[in-house]
Amino acid sequence: MGIREAAHAETDPDASCLFITRLSCSLVGKTLEVNVKPGSKAAEIYQSSHAAEKYYCNFGLNPAYREQLEGAGLNISGTDQAGEARIIELPTHPFFLGTLYVPQANSTREKPHPIVLEFLRTAFRLRAMTVDSAESIHA
Repeated sequence: MGIREAAHAETDPDASCLFITRLSCSLVGKTLEVNVKPGSKAAEIYQSSHAAEKYYCNFGLNPAYREQLEGAGLNISGTDQAGEARIIELPTHPFFLGTLYVPQANSTREKPHPIVLEFLRTAFRLRAMTVDSAESIHA
């Protein structure tokens, strides 16, 4: 978007253009429902329009920049009950999905979190495509 002064309130709380700001209340340790946007990568991963996730955060997307970010191609694909962003994604990227919660903290070998699992599947698929492309170039 070309906004050089974009900043994060945790590292630069006095910045003039805070894209990431302190949440109105801490979400640390809370498990809350996320509404997942139909047709999004997140909906494809969860196979549901809702998910319950545990949070470890105090900062989130500044709602004042939401329209501008969405206009630039960022998809808000998950929200809380108040409509605040909890999952973001870039539809033009093979796997760019950010969450306000930490999926890997609730992922085990026996029961991997669906986002972690899909990230690994995407990485393997892209790696296979790269290897296949390289082999065809050298053939």
